[in-house]
Amino acid sequence: MDEQTLQRALLCFQAERPAAYGEFHRGRQPDRLRESQQLSYSEFFRRFLLPNRPCVLSAELTESWRSRQHWVTGQEGEPDFQHLLKHFGDFIVPVANCNVKEYNANPKYNIPFRDYLSYWREHRESGYSSPQGCLYMKDWHMHRVFPDHGAYSTPLFFQSDWLNEYWDTIELDDYRFVYMGPKGSWTPFHADVFRSYSWSANICGRKKWLLFPPGQEEYLKDHSGNLVYDAQSPILQDSNRYPKYSQCCQPIEVVQEAGEVIFVPSSWHHQVYNLEDTISINHNWLNGCNIDTMWQFLQGELTAVQEEISEWKNCMEDWHQHCQLLLKSCTGINYCEFYTFLKIIAKNRIAVLEATSGDSAALQSTLPTELSALGPCHSVFDLHRTKDVLTSVLANEDFSKLDPDLLDPHPEELLHEIKEMTDSIL
Repeated sequence: MDEQTLQRALLCFQAERPAAYGEFHRGRQPDRLRESQQLSYSEFFRRFLLPNRPCVLSAELTESWRSRQHWVTGQEGEPDFQHLLKHFGDFIVPVANCNVKEYNANPKYNIPFRDYLSYWREHRESGYSSPQGCLYMKDWHMHRVFPDHGAYSTPLFFQSDWLNEYWDTIELDDYRFVYMGPKGSWTPFHADVFRSYSWSANICGRKKWLLFPPGQEEYLKDHSGNLVYDAQSPILQDSNRYPKYSQCCQPIEVVQEAGEVIFVPSSWHHQVYNLEDTISINHNWLNGCNIDTMWQFLQGELTAVQEEISEWKNCMEDWHQHCQLLLKSCTGINYCEFYTFLKIIAKNRIAVLEATSGDSAALQSTLPTELSALGPCHSVFDLHRTKDVLTSVLANEDFSKLDPDLLDPHPEELLHEIKEMTDSIL
């Protein structure tokens, strides 16, 4: 990030940012960036991350990936089943049945990858019909199994990734996935975890995306407030069940070709179809531009939990702690862990800025390499955003009820450390 972009970003967050998606409501298509490799990070940041707008990056961005060279047959551009079987056949992978609805999603179970490949071949040979249904291998944490896989590299535009930086640090999880599925497999209507960004690269095959700008999902809820399972279902025409659907804009339809990468912004609900046999790499991620969105999401989820068990508030010992346990069960993280998340991000940026004027070799050996690639201005921006959100966290009534012994260092101390660093730089 260059200094001009840093100053623009800081000014942007000093005032409430208006969310203007009117042109998308009227049918505007996301930008397709034909010369992605010539686009600077700062330009991408200004054009897409700050205003939270989708785009599609050209296939040249992925043409050197080993996965595009080895997971795909040369002439047909289809999945290379022999190569995949040889290298990954013994591993257990999650599979969803696209023909079965379960709580507004598809039920998933784990099977050996070789069994899934066998199913996929038979499914193709039977004209994409199977008594097992339409099975979609999704959310496979290949990166966690093969951290040095070399199958792909995260494009520079998406390397400011707080979510995976945090989970890599605590060594518990990650949000990097491989998807593989036959023609006709699909993902129901949803928004991504924590209302994060996502990027998705087609190794082979084609996808159709239906994108809805933030706020439109309110028109796709039934009278009980539940999101529709299929955003193209005729049931939406039932005004008694979906009373607000007539106000919804038409979805933005994007066909993603082989090799292309789509950027899905924060809180954009979407539905995705595989138009051909398709393999894709998908990351969920967030950073300083949408960390406040994650914090708002967690507050909303906690409110929903509190309302659900409100009748027990006056008779249940440690009711607030129970709410935090339920929040973690529902979302994967609670307020205490969210503070730890902010702490890790802040400490890493402080170390970057200290090392910039000191021992650069120490920086390279102890911190994520992405931080040095993005430059010190990005670390300054990240610290400002961490400071803003941490200030909001400290003012939150539910956060104040946490056991202070679980918070190390005390949040006020961390906030003071962040402010000292940002003030010294300015």
